[in-house]
Amino acid sequence: MATIRLGFGRQNFRLFKRSFLLLKLIAVVFAVLLFCEFLIYYLVIFRCNWPELKTPAYDGEQETLKPVLKAMFLADTHLLGEVRGHWLDKLRREWQMERAFQTALWLLQPEVVFILGDIFDEGKWSSSQAWADDVERFQKMFRHPPHVQLKVVVGNHDIGFHYQMSTYRIKRFEKVFNPERLFSWKGINFVMVNSVALEGDGCNICSEAEAELIDISHKLNCSREELHSSQCADGQPLPRSAPVLLQHFPLYRRSDANCTGEDAAPPEERGTLFKERYDVLSREASQKLLWWLRPRLVLSGHTHSACEVLHGAGISEISVPSFSWRNRNNPSFIMGSMTSTEYALDKCYLPFESTILITYCGAAGFLVVLILIHSGFLDSPFIFGCQLLRKFKTV
Repeated sequence: MATIRLGFGRQNFRLFKRSFLLLKLIAVVFAVLLFCEFLIYYLVIFRCNWPELKTPAYDGEQETLKPVLKAMFLADTHLLGEVRGHWLDKLRREWQMERAFQTALWLLQPEVVFILGDIFDEGKWSSSQAWADDVERFQKMFRHPPHVQLKVVVGNHDIGFHYQMSTYRIKRFEKVFNPERLFSWKGINFVMVNSVALEGDGCNICSEAEAELIDISHKLNCSREELHSSQCADGQPLPRSAPVLLQHFPLYRRSDANCTGEDAAPPEERGTLFKERYDVLSREASQKLLWWLRPRLVLSGHTHSACEVLHGAGISEISVPSFSWRNRNNPSFIMGSMTSTEYALDKCYLPFESTILITYCGAAGFLVVLILIHSGFLDSPFIFGCQLLRKFKTV
């Protein structure tokens, strides 16, 4: 009888040890998933702060504070489609962008978010159904409260390069995203350009795009009071403020040779010469934009890497890095505090993909060690320490 009870006791003890091991494994897996898929975004983005303007934003002689607009700028999300998008790649990278975007909205509370093109990866060839599916995923990932405005600039992956671009693809894009080219808020003018259409070959789409820009240039000149009042009678007057130019293709530059920083292009790629109308806008198109619009700041995407360039009379252009792990290990976005006369920019980095992978590998190694200790193939750290202590005492 005593033997039977002893047997049951040992069996219960083994079951208890296995259950305890299972609980340990579940707890470790849950903790790692919680950290890597949720908490790390809050820990990293929490360190970002809105930049402060260097000078007080006063409005003329009345000493009235000018309203400051908090704007986020990100680029090249490249949501994968049905052709090149592996389901695991979609799941991993799109979850990263969704968590990063939603965390940034919650922590930073921007008033407006601009995405500088290449929203989708396969918009240039996707079918109607594939396009609808991609749009639905985008709207879920980049959902936002009503008081936050989301503005989107078209990119070459959304409608194709010039030789792929068509009126159908442009209309399809503009049906989802507001096609406005000129957006004013808190006394700040933003001009959003379809840079794919600035080919300069006189095609119908290109001619229409240039005509729109000339019309915007006229309105901006009226706001600067550089034209006679009789020429500026139509429409609501714009705020008297030099615009912020937003586009997908960067303005012309030879290469990224002068770009620096941890999120610039890799050193071996910086000297590669850019191809006009493919990597950057042509010289002619760039000069037209600067002449027509006379912007105080230019923000662009397309290269997936960071760069700051000065054009003409000290006009700064910021190339915004990609927002997706698919294009770089250290994605980021730009935070801008803006008034009608001043602006200050800062960069907010997202979690590095390598950090997540290292954490998962470390957790997997820990689980293997835990299982080996339980199975008796390894001594537990406590027993191993006691054995070393005994040997030390014996010596």
